[in-house]
Amino acid sequence: MSQGDWRVGVYLDDTASDRQVEQLGAVLSGQAGGPPAMLAPLIGEMLGVEKARITYSEDGRGHHVRIGDAIDVGVEDFVALEGQDPVRLTNVFHPSNTTLTVAPANAAHLSTFGIDWGREGQSGFSAPFSWSG
Repeated sequence: MSQGDWRVGVYLDDTASDRQVEQLGAVLSGQAGGPPAMLAPLIGEMLGVEKARITYSEDGRGHHVRIGDAIDVGVEDFVALEGQDPVRLTNVFHPSNTTLTVAPANAAHLSTFGIDWGREGQSGFSAPFSWSG
């Protein structure tokens, strides 16, 4: 991934206005600065922007996002010893947060923008984030 040439497609919630689509496009493309700006040089091909119903849920250690019929991704924070805090990686260089919680995928399927992908059971992370321009 560090070599770049990423193929990127963007989904926005189906309730987004045309103005929101335009503004979020500027943020996500890196034009508005912030963490997405450092990813922009890695993008080789922009596959498009689509609107779809987006739902997110969490129940303690589980985190799940569904985007229309195209994407279904869920992770569960890994706890090495029951009753203890989840396992975390700290001081990492990552655009969402410097602390990532180890969270293997219990659902990981997408079929969109000409890409079919699934990695259920493989490594994943969860982390709170807030991006602003």
